[in-house]
Amino acid sequence: MRNFLAFVRRFRVLLFFALLQGIALSLYFSFSQFPRIQYLTTASTVTGGIMEVRNDVTKHFYLSKNNTALQKENIALRKTIPSSFIKLNNGLVKINDTLHLQQYEYIPGIIINSTHDKRNNYFTLNIGSQQGVERGMGVFSAKGVVGVIHNVTEHYAVIKSCLTENINIDIMIEKTGLFGLLKWNGKDARRGTMWGVSNDTEVKKWSKVVTRGGGGIFPRGINVGKVEKTDVVEGKPLWDVTIRYSEDYRSLQRVYVVKNLLKIEQEKLEELIPIEDEQ
Repeated sequence: MRNFLAFVRRFRVLLFFALLQGIALSLYFSFSQFPRIQYLTTASTVTGGIMEVRNDVTKHFYLSKNNTALQKENIALRKTIPSSFIKLNNGLVKINDTLHLQQYEYIPGIIINSTHDKRNNYFTLNIGSQQGVERGMGVFSAKGVVGVIHNVTEHYAVIKSCLTENINIDIMIEKTGLFGLLKWNGKDARRGTMWGVSNDTEVKKWSKVVTRGGGGIFPRGINVGKVEKTDVVEGKPLWDVTIRYSEDYRSLQRVYVVKNLLKIEQEKLEELIPIEDEQ
């Protein structure tokens, strides 16, 4: 307290001047319209700049957390769409009834390692068998198909991506229902090929290409890309359909692993299909 009183005594003239200056400026800005407007404008600009910087810093630290929350929200929404269910009975769909049975669940994951410039490119996920991931499960992102789980450990999984040889995912042109297999020629990370479409049918440019859902790996209707061009395959009655991928695999980070709850049942049934004897 003694030091404070000594400080006030020493700088009493300066402090008294500052007090009078503050009172004068307060009266000036209170009763003069133009200076008051200028002051408020400047103060708002400075305050806004400080808040913007603070928001950018805060947003950076919470970005990962918000993205994870968004993934969980997407999963909850995807579980409600028709492609995640199979129909049990004919008739009208009612709320809280048993006409539909859930067929697909989704596990969120983050790609922690990847390549895109090799003939066969694989992505590493930060989730594994501990989270329910198994070999053969499909993987997709918010924009489209990514690939199929190739190997799994307890905490990690490796994806055989759409940028690999013989990826062979069942796909179709959405409006026409024409179907084929997704392949990659190893040249362009933004483009794939749809193989098996007969050239006696019309394939329109920019038609949407989606998963067919027949292999039990993906639900029907997950985005793959759009038809960019078609060429005749020499010596075969087929189109070489070039697809521009909807996903850019060079910058991909967050994905979803598809768990087909009825896959085993489908596989057991298909094992009973008779194989014709070789002639």
